[in-house]
Amino acid sequence: MASIACMQIGKAGITENFIKTLKNNFKYHENVKISVLKSGGHNKKIVRNYSEQLLEALGDRFTAKIIGFTICIKKWRKPQKRIKPL
Repeated sequence: MASIACMQIGKAGITENFIKTLKNNFKYHENVKISVLKSGGHNKKIVRNYSEQLLEALGDRFTAKIIGFTICIKKWRKPQKRIKPL
């Protein structure tokens, strides 16, 4: 069963504690949905920047998909190739 954890990015943005919590969530879940709140920067460029920062911190085995102001991160068994969007 694929389980999904939910997190939120607020005005503090991405901190070391946020990344530790995110990595801890991936011990028990395959997918994590991260909602970007209005105080966290309700702008598409900021959301894309958050996504890139999270993927850098997590490593090769993770991919991200942005839907509106939500970042969906999936953990894979093998390293994945990343293609930068245009």
